[in-house]
Amino acid sequence: MSARKLFGTNGIRGLVNVELTPQMAIKVGASIGTFFGANKNILLGHDARTSGPMFAKAVISGLTATGCNVHFVGMASTPAIQFAVKNHRMDGGVIISASHNPPEYNGIKVIWSDGIETSHEQETEIEDVYFEEKTVFAPWNKLGEQSELVGINEEYAQAIKKHVDPAKIASKHFHVVIDAANSVGGIAAPRLLRELGCKVTSINANIDGTFPGRLPEPRPENLGDLAATVRAIGADIGVAFDGDADRSIFVGANGAIYWGDKTFAIVIKQFLLQNPGAKIVTPVSSSTLIKDTVDAYNGELILTKVGSVTVSHKMKEINAQLGGEENGGIFYGPHQAVRDGAMTTALLLNIMAQTGQSLAQLVAEQPQYYIEKGKIPCQDDKKESLQQKIYEQVKDQNISTIDGVKIWFPDSSAILIRPSGTEPIFRLYAEAKTQEKAQKLIEEYSSKIKQILQAL
Repeated sequence: MSARKLFGTNGIRGLVNVELTPQMAIKVGASIGTFFGANKNILLGHDARTSGPMFAKAVISGLTATGCNVHFVGMASTPAIQFAVKNHRMDGGVIISASHNPPEYNGIKVIWSDGIETSHEQETEIEDVYFEEKTVFAPWNKLGEQSELVGINEEYAQAIKKHVDPAKIASKHFHVVIDAANSVGGIAAPRLLRELGCKVTSINANIDGTFPGRLPEPRPENLGDLAATVRAIGADIGVAFDGDADRSIFVGANGAIYWGDKTFAIVIKQFLLQNPGAKIVTPVSSSTLIKDTVDAYNGELILTKVGSVTVSHKMKEINAQLGGEENGGIFYGPHQAVRDGAMTTALLLNIMAQTGQSLAQLVAEQPQYYIEKGKIPCQDDKKESLQQKIYEQVKDQNISTIDGVKIWFPDSSAILIRPSGTEPIFRLYAEAKTQEKAQKLIEEYSSKIKQILQAL
């Protein structure tokens, strides 16, 4: 967090009691309360992190001090809390979570009345209150009240069932392994899948904010236990959630771990078969597989900058009903235009039930791409100049400048070069029909970037 910046790409995040302290959380809560205004009803919940209850109490203090009424839901997934904000017609919400960050981090996310995170412009308003000391405190006899709101996880699970065919899923008797990362992914999802007629085996299911089973980022290197469990017990599918369960990464019956682009493409295909011509929203960092799938099934691809808040707000702006990211976040508009791990799991099981195909078979139908990543150190004060120089070198090619520079080549390979919003580096994402070509793109453009940097 910089001196004048609280919010990053997805809420406020920081090291517990180092960058994010209880005192700061009280002030943030009061700034959020001032932004919403006195007498507003704000729903608040947290994930499984050890510091969650501490920060929840601190933010509640700040909110009630400004006259906001807080409806506390306790521990729940981010999408369950977002659904509850909308379902209970709250004026807004606050989620205490650092999502996929390691256990020593926590964070604060602010939710608008429709369940979607506040826009970056609204975050700037909250920052203005915070830094300019513009907090408006309520008088002693008009303080906000705190109450508990129970049952939101059940309401959330019931809502998901309305968007799939429970009888069809139940008829297949799927065996699903859930890796809940010792967090809130183990609250609503296992119950939901059992109610859909699935046999559920859970790993890393006990709630433990130190995340002893695996780190909360569901990257392939963290999912060896899930893959091994799926194979060992002959399950149909495995799903791993991140720390706040808004993202989901899937494992096939063969133990193969599929990155988010592959499962998003499966959902896109089925969605476009039922909704011809629909708009599909995704960040420019997404694989060419997404573009191929949208084109093949006559959809309209809408590219955005990287970040789930940006995807949600673009969906809201153009009334799109499906969005997704390569990291396993799928935004299913008919339910809610936010990332939702349990909703994604139900959608995928629904598709498997309808088509009679396994996850591996559904993935095998897709064009295959190989992805390689790289990063180049770059001081923050040189990022803008570097980006301009890169653009000047490639401007005559097939490019997008929505977020950094993405170049598409005639052989279906592509590379995205963009400055990190959180670190002094430039990130490179290359993809191609072969691993060798993807790696060659990373090496070629890393060399070019280093040459430009030496001349700056």
